[in-house]
Amino acid sequence: MALRKTWKVHGTSLLGELPDSIGLLKSLNHLQLAGCNFSGSIPYSMGNLTLITFLDLSENRFSGNLPSSLSNLKQLTQLDLSFNHNLEGQIPDVLANLRQLTSLSLRGNNFFGPFPSSVANLTQLEVLDMSSNSLTGTLPSNILQLPNLTDLYLYNNLLNGTIPSWLFSLPSLVQLDLSHNQLTGPMHEFQYKSVEFIDFSNNELTGPIPLSIAELENLTSLYLLGNNLTGIVDLDMFSNLINLQYLGLSNNNLSVITTNKSNVQLPSLIWLRLSFCKLKEFPPMLRANENLDVLDLSYNEIQGEFPKWAESRWGDSLTYLNLSHNFISGLEHFPWKKLGILDVQSNLLQGPLPSSICNLSSLEILDLSNNSLGGVFPQCMGNFSNQLTVLNLRNNGLVGTIPTAFAKDNRLRNLNLRGNRLQGTLPRSMVNCRNLEVLDIGENHLNDTFPHWLETLPELQVLVLRSNRFRGSVSSTSKIQLPFSKLRIIDVADNEFTGNLPTTYISNFKAMMNVEEAGTTLKYMGEVNYHEYYDYTTVVVKGREQELPRILTIFTTIDLSNNRFEGGIPDIIGSLTSLKVLNLSHNSLVGHIPPLLGKLLVLESLDLSSNQLGGEIPAQLADITPLSALNLSQNHLVGRIPQGKQFNTFEADAYGGNSELCGPPLSRNCEDSETPKPPPPPEAQNINDLDFASGFTWKVVLLGYGCGTVLGLAVGSVMFFIGKPKWFIGIVERERQKKLRRPITGVFEREERSWKK
Repeated sequence: MALRKTWKVHGTSLLGELPDSIGLLKSLNHLQLAGCNFSGSIPYSMGNLTLITFLDLSENRFSGNLPSSLSNLKQLTQLDLSFNHNLEGQIPDVLANLRQLTSLSLRGNNFFGPFPSSVANLTQLEVLDMSSNSLTGTLPSNILQLPNLTDLYLYNNLLNGTIPSWLFSLPSLVQLDLSHNQLTGPMHEFQYKSVEFIDFSNNELTGPIPLSIAELENLTSLYLLGNNLTGIVDLDMFSNLINLQYLGLSNNNLSVITTNKSNVQLPSLIWLRLSFCKLKEFPPMLRANENLDVLDLSYNEIQGEFPKWAESRWGDSLTYLNLSHNFISGLEHFPWKKLGILDVQSNLLQGPLPSSICNLSSLEILDLSNNSLGGVFPQCMGNFSNQLTVLNLRNNGLVGTIPTAFAKDNRLRNLNLRGNRLQGTLPRSMVNCRNLEVLDIGENHLNDTFPHWLETLPELQVLVLRSNRFRGSVSSTSKIQLPFSKLRIIDVADNEFTGNLPTTYISNFKAMMNVEEAGTTLKYMGEVNYHEYYDYTTVVVKGREQELPRILTIFTTIDLSNNRFEGGIPDIIGSLTSLKVLNLSHNSLVGHIPPLLGKLLVLESLDLSSNQLGGEIPAQLADITPLSALNLSQNHLVGRIPQGKQFNTFEADAYGGNSELCGPPLSRNCEDSETPKPPPPPEAQNINDLDFASGFTWKVVLLGYGCGTVLGLAVGSVMFFIGKPKWFIGIVERERQKKLRRPITGVFEREERSWKK
């Protein structure tokens, strides 16, 4: 074993730690243990392999710091520790002793701290990859001796400050990726023409695009998306880049124009993103291109119809087309056989949906929302692509019925038909949509009972039936153990539902219970898709419609308002501890507000207005510190309004129409409205009263009763024999007249208060 020069064990699972005995292989010069699932720390004895030139420990589960003994490996030319994920600490200076290194990869770990300036000692280095770590601070400005460096990858870190000029002066540089950091300031001019790949996207860079980029004749990829770059970019500047395949300038403050429209051609271009570039027209340079794969011209100022020459191009190549948020008025033909994503939302499209759209059998996402499309909803839409995951046609003028033929094993994840004029019922074939997460059919003319059968869809998270003509009870009739367990947004407002609130469903809203938020990375529905398409919907928050361009996976809301629900508010709602918005307004709910609502500690909006709720406002509601919108108006609530915390921020209109409420912010003072309290019952008297009462025995009571009887008989006899005494009759008559003149309105007031209670 001591004579062995190469040990290669790649992709074989060898659970456990790498043994210290590895250091006994002192003659080894090539060790490859990639993807072997080793854990624990890298053995210190690894430093005994002083003859090794190639060391690959990538794709394992090593943890901890790098051992200082690695400084002994002075013959090492290639070191790969990438994708261990648990290696951590600052990158040690011991690596500076490995002066023969030509390739160093630490990608995909937890290294933190500054970029190691000791890299300047690695003068033979050709490839340096420290991407996807947590490196912070600025890049050193004094690295001058890296004449052989060809590939530098520092993306997905936390680097800040400006990009030092030496990075633009590396004579052999081919690949440069600094994307997804926090770099600021302008870019410098490139001093050499060897660069083929540049990615500075998703930083905070400012200033214009360097003119020297136009001279990089070998350039194949230029990604400058998501910065704060400014100035006018004439696409003519790229006319000499005949090898350019990928160009991304989206999401900056650039104005992109084309001066010489006839001569600019980029024949190799397959990927073009010019979103938010103030474009007025389709780039003419695309006329000669027949291999375009991705085209994103969204959020621009393009007017008129989709050009005929563009319809006839890219028939066998185009997979992604995003023209959303422009002023395009016509798009009639869809000849692209491989098209997977078509997003033309928020334009000026009119007329019926072209029938040719159902020929796009490879389509994954179709979004034609927020246009002026009309005509009958094509029935082929339910079954024209086995790949379709998103069908969004909201806010158009489509009529007819929803397609009845949703095929089995379809992949539909998001169906949004909100804001059309669709009629009829929901097709029962929707039970075939087993992957459905978002169903929004609000603001149509659908006439149906509550679709109980939707509870069989295991992934449903958003259900919007708002503003239709749904009727009847919402109570569960099935025997499913956990109906709607993943539902996080339910909006059935503005319908004709009756009966009690759906307690059975509410008790199974598991996705609204105990959702952890602190310390978690915010995620949006739909962002897992590589094309960055996000689900969106509209909800009513604080009494106003609010567009959610991205739906946070932690956002939860229940809106059952403007129906005919009756009965009480069930206590079970208090178990939905992750609920953000609750709207039960404009129903016929009775009873008290459950104190258990005080357990909704992340609730931001609560609307119980326009019901027949009575009793006092539970003091527990004051414990909901995120509560920023409250409406309890137009009920029969009584008593003092709770004070403190969030309740000190609400205006009087939050309580209007409750005549028996008092206290701030209302002008009605609670002391003025209180009625005299009845005397306490005997059992509530204090001990002194009881001692005093104990002095009256039954003998004393009998004696008083006897004396009173004798006195009464004597006075009665005198009056019988001498007639009515005038002085006595006068007193009685005057008291009787006073009672007759006394107003009687107080009686009705007391009766009215009693009825209201």
